[in-house]
Amino acid sequence: MSDTQFAVTPSAAKRIALLASREAKPVMMRVAVLGGGCSGFQYNFSFEEARNDDDLVIERDGAAVLVDSTSLELLKGSELDYVEEMVGASFQVKNPNASSSCGCGNSFSV
Repeated sequence: MSDTQFAVTPSAAKRIALLASREAKPVMMRVAVLGGGCSGFQYNFSFEEARNDDDLVIERDGAAVLVDSTSLELLKGSELDYVEEMVGASFQVKNPNASSSCGCGNSFSV
């Protein structure tokens, strides 16, 4: 698998590395797509210590991101970014496969 299936921006990598450095053990950020949310699917972000056999691992600037093969089907060509705005800061997925998304940006449909 190539990194072009799912990308991590420098901003996201920097924030993940900072958050991971605060954990007691080495961790990687998992980006997953779950059923539910206001538009059918929702993004889920969590930190995990171990990877699964079907995970794509993207490493950038000291950060590691995991995406399982099922979620990757819905995330192909997407990019994980960390955005700081007046209303707050958050991780955001820029997903070209999403036909629509909700106002919060955490759920989408295909």
